Amino acid sequence: MSGELIVRAEYSERDAVVYLSGEIDIYNAQQFKEKIYQVVENSKGDVSIDCSDLNYIDSTGLGVFVGALKKAKQNNRDIHILNIRDNIKKLFVITGLDKLFIIH
Repeated sequence: MSGELIVRAEYSERDAVVYLSGEIDIYNAQQFKEKIYQVVENSKGDVSIDCSDLNYIDSTGLGVFVGALKKAKQNNRDIHILNIRDNIKKLFVITGLDKLFIIH
């Protein structure tokens, strides 16, 4: 598919919010990984990922989500997923990731 991915992060005093737009697939998963890991490392608290403009994610992208969650859990933090579209939420449910992440 290889659609464009835009990752934007905003930090507050405690938490961080990452806004995703476009698609996450094997072609841009490394770019996503670098950015999300950086946010997890730089945030003092939990990280929220706003998926309202995320249209598509493949297994490579899901793997990056899991890696970021492991990194957050090492520091006793969580990752919250916000505004997830039904087609993407379905992937989280099928893979059981809906039980690992806090989905709002």
